[in-house]
Amino acid sequence: MTPPLFWVDDVPRAGDLASLSGREGRHAVTVTRIKAGETVLLGDGRGCTAHCEVIDVESKDTLTVRASRVEVDPRPKPLVTVVQALPKAERSELAVDLMTEAGVDVIVPWQSSRSIARWSGVKAAKGVEKWRTTAATAAKQARRSWIPEVTDLAGTTDVRALTARVVADGGIVALLHEAGAVPFRSINFADAAEVVLVIGPEGGLADAEIADLTALGAISVVLGPEVLRTAAAGAVALGALGAVTDRWSR
Repeated sequence: MTPPLFWVDDVPRAGDLASLSGREGRHAVTVTRIKAGETVLLGDGRGCTAHCEVIDVESKDTLTVRASRVEVDPRPKPLVTVVQALPKAERSELAVDLMTEAGVDVIVPWQSSRSIARWSGVKAAKGVEKWRTTAATAAKQARRSWIPEVTDLAGTTDVRALTARVVADGGIVALLHEAGAVPFRSINFADAAEVVLVIGPEGGLADAEIADLTALGAISVVLGPEVLRTAAAGAVALGALGAVTDRWSR
């Protein structure tokens, strides 16, 4: 079984002693119940991970470890961004959790025209912070060396700019839509440097949004025969990408 992963600001070098404390140390001691002699992973969330032996558990929130080896994991290719229209409140964090476990690199929260949830001002800042916390927790659970980036709240103008930039750079922007014109499996994702998946809210993408983005080079894509909930669509698409590209190769 893979050792549990905990986040630190800086990963220790091989042979060095390090202390894990605070919230992560408390989780290691009181929740995971780590003991001396066990192995843990310390990661910085930016691709660097140290395999460590626990030397001592000093209190309810502090343990001392010695790093045995350090690994640097490059980002998988192609880089995948999911533009996720804001789901209903109870499904919002679920979408982030599932996408993170499935390997997303960047998540863009999008205030689409049909989003029932409406974020602005303080609510937007709190919503984005909650998504970032969820992404960090899910990445730890999935033993990921990279915590996905969660951007600030985007409007449709921002999504248009992202689409134009990625298409100009030779990437693929796929609009996941039940009436999509192109089957997902017919697209050659493996040769793309970057992939953007655009997912609508519970009501789906608006016709005007599809028209705007396809005019900029995005492709209207149908993932499969079933109509997926917005919270699940990103994870399913990421799984399909992992199977048809080298993203799952290690």
